[in-house]
Amino acid sequence: MAKGTPATVALQKAGVAFALHEYAYDPDAARIGLQAAEALGIAPARLLKTLMAKAGAATICVLVPSDCEVSLKKLAGAAGAKEAALLPPAEAERVTGYHVGGISPFGQRKRARLFLERAALAHATVLVNGGRRGLQIELAPADLVRLTQATAAALV
Repeated sequence: MAKGTPATVALQKAGVAFALHEYAYDPDAARIGLQAAEALGIAPARLLKTLMAKAGAATICVLVPSDCEVSLKKLAGAAGAKEAALLPPAEAERVTGYHVGGISPFGQRKRARLFLERAALAHATVLVNGGRRGLQIELAPADLVRLTQATAAALV
């Protein structure tokens, strides 16, 4: 296992139980989240992809199942904004300090308000990016919500 990432360091400092899962990252995959779920042999609904967006003037972080697309209209509503749009990859990397394909909701350069697809709360554990391509963190959704102060909403 490689050295820690800002995401794993943040979880260790918080004293949260988590498991790391490595897989062969495919930069040419049509849908990176689905490729990760398949490589790890888990249901795509349990592997949450991390998206960075703007809702009004605020930069926000969004977690939705890897087999779903976020509804920008629902996201804007959840954030109390008139509209929402995904950030361009270069801006997402600048804001988070991570590379696209390795953006974690933990340990970002500047903490962004986080929105989580409500359906994820039904799983015993979920997986989120570990802060680098090819690394996923498995943890309880309750810990994810508590540590990130996430707002759970219908986003897909």
